[in-house]
Amino acid sequence: MNWICRSAFIVHDSSSVQKYSNPVAGVKIFLLAGEASGDRLGAALMKGLKSLLPDVQFRGVSGPDMQAEGLESLFPMSDLSVMGIVEVLPKYPHLKRRLREAARDVLEWQPDVLVTIDSPDFSLRLAKLVKESSDIRTVHYVAPSVWAWRPGRAKKMARHIDQVLALLPFEPPYMEAAGMRCDFVGHPVVADLTANEAEARAFRQDYGVGDAPLLLVLPGSRRSEIDRLLPVFRRVHERLAGARPDLKVVVPAAAGLHEAVSAATSSWQGNVIVLDSTTSSNAKAAAFKAADVALAASGTVSLELAASETPMVVAYDMSWLSWQIMSRLARIDTVTLVNLVSETRAVPEFLGPDCDPVRIARALETLLSDEATRAAQIKAMKRTMKALGKGKEAPGLRAARAVIDGLNASP
Repeated sequence: MNWICRSAFIVHDSSSVQKYSNPVAGVKIFLLAGEASGDRLGAALMKGLKSLLPDVQFRGVSGPDMQAEGLESLFPMSDLSVMGIVEVLPKYPHLKRRLREAARDVLEWQPDVLVTIDSPDFSLRLAKLVKESSDIRTVHYVAPSVWAWRPGRAKKMARHIDQVLALLPFEPPYMEAAGMRCDFVGHPVVADLTANEAEARAFRQDYGVGDAPLLLVLPGSRRSEIDRLLPVFRRVHERLAGARPDLKVVVPAAAGLHEAVSAATSSWQGNVIVLDSTTSSNAKAAAFKAADVALAASGTVSLELAASETPMVVAYDMSWLSWQIMSRLARIDTVTLVNLVSETRAVPEFLGPDCDPVRIARALETLLSDEATRAAQIKAMKRTMKALGKGKEAPGLRAARAVIDGLNASP
């Protein structure tokens, strides 16, 4: 519903939090991230904490980014990277074992604070187990989207979570109403690398794009998303290429998915540029900036596109049962974050049964040919980035200040 985005932004902004006045050597922080986006958040948080606390100690579950900051993972983070109601069922026994293993490690180590990052189903179960046997302070980084569906989660998590770090400016009131402290710390996308026009032109030259229209295809970061979405996106491309024979396509592949993406796009008309995850971040950022339009799976990638001011269409599909359940629980009329934060509906989206190649191709063609439609999206993108904290202190440092201030304020 539109009322969610029109509500006032009553925000506890952590940029006002003072530096830890009496730092204690050897502060122990247990962190848990369940997927790549959480791993990046955790790494930025760790950097911020190390800059503010002497001799801080870390332990937990993480991916390569947090490990590079000095955290040795208790078990592979990939064990937790499962999405979808139906998809998680076969892995439930293994997830339950990992949950017990993580809880046992927290309780044995006795950290000053447990910070769980995103992956709310696993994270909040971990916090519950820890709180049942201790008074360890609990912080959850990334507020569950109770404004979108399952609003009762806020009250349930308040039984086990002391503090929430929010990425979106309209989230704190929902968390605070349930009894938790909530700090808006800014979205990490505002600190991400973006390319300039010169780098975009260089990308077009280096990859043989020239002045041709360039379509950026972003089918998701999970193998299940690749398998489900790329066949649909192929049919979208066929329709666009029929009208624009010179159309070029670039697909940045997520880590471990280059081979799968290359195989899935090998039959597409023309040469498809598949960027490996090992390609420099500069090349990926340049591809975002160089693209005339993007076709993206639903998710935070819409904010990455907004940072590059790349007009987009969002499309997503899932299993029939998952769609039936989630569509009935939804409380909003859009899932695209640019639409929500900017309080517009500038980005067209095609979800579930509406994930139709004909309609998607038509929306992309409109973006390619209609300057007024493109300008409206870019205006919404600028508004989004400002609301998310662009130009302020880095989100990782703001998050670190909020965690420390919470420790100072706790009994």
